[in-house]
Amino acid sequence: MNKLKEILEQNKEEYIQKLAELVAIDTHDIAHGIGGGLEKAGQEYMIRLFQNMNASKIETDDMKESVIEACLRKYQEGNLGHDQTDRFNVYATFAGKKGGKSLLFNSHIDVMPARKEDGWTCDPYKPHIVGDKMYGRGTADMKAGLMASTMAVKLLQDAGYELPGDVIITSVCDEEGGGNGSMQAVMSGLKADGVINCEGTSDELILAHMGWVFFKVDFVGRPCHSGTKKSGVSAIDKAIKVIQALNEKEHEWLLQYKHPLLPAPNLNIGVIQGGTAGSTVPGECSFSTCVHFIPNQMSHDQVVAEFTDVVNRVAKSDPWLEKHPPVISMYQAGNGFEMDAENSFVTTFCDAYQDAMEKKVKIVGSPSGCDSRLWRNIADCPTIQFGPGNLSECHGVDEWVSLESYLQSILIYAETILKWGGFQA
Repeated sequence: MNKLKEILEQNKEEYIQKLAELVAIDTHDIAHGIGGGLEKAGQEYMIRLFQNMNASKIETDDMKESVIEACLRKYQEGNLGHDQTDRFNVYATFAGKKGGKSLLFNSHIDVMPARKEDGWTCDPYKPHIVGDKMYGRGTADMKAGLMASTMAVKLLQDAGYELPGDVIITSVCDEEGGGNGSMQAVMSGLKADGVINCEGTSDELILAHMGWVFFKVDFVGRPCHSGTKKSGVSAIDKAIKVIQALNEKEHEWLLQYKHPLLPAPNLNIGVIQGGTAGSTVPGECSFSTCVHFIPNQMSHDQVVAEFTDVVNRVAKSDPWLEKHPPVISMYQAGNGFEMDAENSFVTTFCDAYQDAMEKKVKIVGSPSGCDSRLWRNIADCPTIQFGPGNLSECHGVDEWVSLESYLQSILIYAETILKWGGFQA
């Protein structure tokens, strides 16, 4: 470990420069991936970097709507209708000794859009460093994670270590629209003995996150002038009746489900739209909501069934709604993620972290979903989430990452590669 720390200190400027080069490439999604994405130049940069590092195998995997459709049918995971022109994943394999356990690092290269006019104090695609912070779009979400995993392999190369097992680095696209890139990867058969999702975790180890389903519910009423209100039917009033019943369902969930690492399940009415004027009884109304649910205790199908049942029961109790039932649609969903803290992969990572940081890692859960769920639930791989950066910086103006956390993650990842692969000094 002292040798790795020494080599890291000697080469840290190079490792930081690689991160800056990647952040300087605009790889933003358009309309959460529905309108496409600009990942191509970033992926070409990663290919060149992997080539310079003498990767044993470099694969490109073009995004395909048919693969996402299949994933949705089989696993209730998939975001359809995204423009996938010039969008592809990159997988680099660095071969290790035969018999050593393999380790896969999962990161996305796409970022959210950013413009200086949005309030940035600098150009979001011209990374700059102030003290310990590197500013730029994608620093925290999540180019620091992608580059830290890559530089962990380079650190071992620079230190003269032979990899004890295969290391696979995945740079996926179209994550910001719900995770299509990692869906493509797992549906293509990519697997390993252990997977680290490199999203930022504020120096904590995430072993669980919530599942989610987005619903939109549309109502029709009978519009008329408000002076003759008795002749009309307010679509807003009907929507409120359903919202009140859904709030009761949320309260029921709050009492029924508990998790040691996660908050209670919840239902948030995030958008409500209806009506045209204060003098008109509204003939249309809709609301959109996100339901967050606890993994393993609750399921996607259960949430859909219970949500639908509440809406239908209210409709059947109301003469107008019985004849004009609300229309329910779902526009995004993702399953939850949970990993047993006693799993050997988790304990190995905890040991590696302690060796690198000389303290124990804090184990937590996250209310925000990420691609960890796909590697655990679909690929069936032992999976954890740990990486440089803070959730609070994701998608924000003047996004930044701590360079100390970036360099520490390189060290922690390198130590994990050695321990998990079975390195013998």
